[in-house]
Amino acid sequence: MPTRVRQDLFDPRRGLDRGRSRAVELLWYGCKLVFFLSAWPWPSALRVWLLRRFGARVGPGVVIKPRVNIHLPWKLSVGAHAWLGEEVFILNFEPVSIGAHACISQRVFLCTGNHDFRDVTMPYRNRPIVVGDGAWVGAQVFVAPGVSIGDEAVVTAGSVVTRPLPPAMICAGHPCAPIKPRWPA
Repeated sequence: MPTRVRQDLFDPRRGLDRGRSRAVELLWYGCKLVFFLSAWPWPSALRVWLLRRFGARVGPGVVIKPRVNIHLPWKLSVGAHAWLGEEVFILNFEPVSIGAHACISQRVFLCTGNHDFRDVTMPYRNRPIVVGDGAWVGAQVFVAPGVSIGDEAVVTAGSVVTRPLPPAMICAGHPCAPIKPRWPA
């Protein structure tokens, strides 16, 4: 039986503004291979400096561990004293904003990219992501396009976040949902 899906009709230019020229993007990829995807422990200050040169807005005191994959730095904002753990993957076809003092733990996947599976040509359906000030996103969490995680919220390890999460709550599960307040009453 033939399928209705027509991936041959997908237009990669429709619905995606990469934000920079192909030359700048290629220069970033080379820099990313050496200084970000490498296990070599380059200083965070060097990584922050490079991100700023490529248009990211990065506050003071940010810690970036090895093997962090940032797709488009010019669509990234990271607040003061935030941490990006090892092997974090930020697929930011749309803006990603990480608040001050937030922690993005190891192997978190912040994914702004998606496709509209209800359309036979599978066009992009991308949305920005916001992680609030003081939030902690635990190891191996998936954060879907269009999600906002409230200030000081905690997302427990392995959760799948598909909806906005309120501030100052511990949230867990698949799908991720608020469980209890982070701070005692």
